[in-house]
Amino acid sequence: MRDTMTRTDDSGGEPHVVIVGAGFGGLEAARALKHAPVQVTVIDRTNHHVFQPLLYQVATAELSPADISAPIRAVLRHQPNAVVLMGEVTGVDIQNRFVTVAVGHERRTVPYDLLVLATGAGQSYLGHDDWACFAPGLKTTGDAMAIRRHLLLAFEQAEMEQNLRRRYALMTFVVVGGGPTGVELAGAIAELARTALRADFRHIDFAYAQVVLVEAQERILPTFSARLAQGAERMLRRLGVTVRTSTPVERVDADGVVLGGGERLATQTVIWAAGVRASPAALWLGPRIATDRAGRVQVGPRLTVPHHPEIFVIGDTASVRQDGRPLPGVAPVAKQEGHYVARVIEARASGTRLPAAFRYHDRGSLATIGRTYAVGTLGGLELSGKPAWLVWAGVHLGYLIGFRNRALVLFQWLWLYVTFQRGARLIPAEPSSPAAARCASGDDPLRDLEELPAAPRSA
Repeated sequence: MRDTMTRTDDSGGEPHVVIVGAGFGGLEAARALKHAPVQVTVIDRTNHHVFQPLLYQVATAELSPADISAPIRAVLRHQPNAVVLMGEVTGVDIQNRFVTVAVGHERRTVPYDLLVLATGAGQSYLGHDDWACFAPGLKTTGDAMAIRRHLLLAFEQAEMEQNLRRRYALMTFVVVGGGPTGVELAGAIAELARTALRADFRHIDFAYAQVVLVEAQERILPTFSARLAQGAERMLRRLGVTVRTSTPVERVDADGVVLGGGERLATQTVIWAAGVRASPAALWLGPRIATDRAGRVQVGPRLTVPHHPEIFVIGDTASVRQDGRPLPGVAPVAKQEGHYVARVIEARASGTRLPAAFRYHDRGSLATIGRTYAVGTLGGLELSGKPAWLVWAGVHLGYLIGFRNRALVLFQWLWLYVTFQRGARLIPAEPSSPAAARCASGDDPLRDLEELPAAPRSA
């Protein structure tokens, strides 16, 4: 079935702006258009905005998904010129100016005068998409819940496992990718294994617990200074993480990971944080649209598609170069791009002067390792240790949407700091991520491992 969704009756001829994606960039653009003489339609495949930088804490049972999420309709509740549609955009007709939206088994079209594509990014497996079933990424709340389920089940299975080699494989966790996401995940898993769960299991010798962070480059956190990266590595090792740099991954399968040189790590848990690729937005726009190697759309100085000034592309979907370097795919970039695009649209709609070309103002970057340690830059200053962690916590609380979420997250952090306990340790009955559901199998990847006669490693 196919029908057309037209503009609202009370639009009064105002331009119709369609925003695809309610992540940081899309939602910022929608909110910034609150007083603009336009009608706004926000389309997203889910009904909520999720604060992705804290997804690793959902995956490691520190927070619940609702703590870092906000319903899109609630966020835009007091914006009369905004409409929210839940559906998955599957195509764009740039000649007739409409997007195609899948709503259940139906296909509908939504016309636009101005289009903002803020569809984010997915996981890149560097040409090895078959690894996805064995090494899930962390991009959605479904991914986070599936990883949490896998982590907690590994401990539950290890509690009952008599075969020492199988138990060792169950208690080995490999994180691939030494960027901020990988570093934060590795530290959180190490704390989960060595502190939060230690008192809850009676038969596990936690000397078996091993977290391995694998990075192909010469050091972790390559976008940070060498001094900060070295401090982060020292803290990871203090938490019990084995850091393997200059170590590419050759293969990921049901039995574990094969590293460069043929070394195999037997594990049932591999988490991929080694790269991203853009959404299929560029494919929607047609073969003539220029993209970079990751599939991001190359945009002009006002974040529009060349020869299509009515189409804006922002966030992880866009390839934007500044001072000869591509801008990183982080939340501050997306938010600034969304706000800028709203200014351009409002200027066009009101007939006022257009703003100058977009320029990102870098206020710093931060990465946390464990409960009270972080590294980063702020206003040109390098920070590390507890001061950096306090700044990191303040920035992340400020970015969360709504007082309720800020209060809940702050309480959970305080509770974790005082008690070392994590309150979000429910194991979902089934995989929460569609990718996890497709990959689910009844086979035991450790079934052929033999008894390990050696004693467990010391903590």
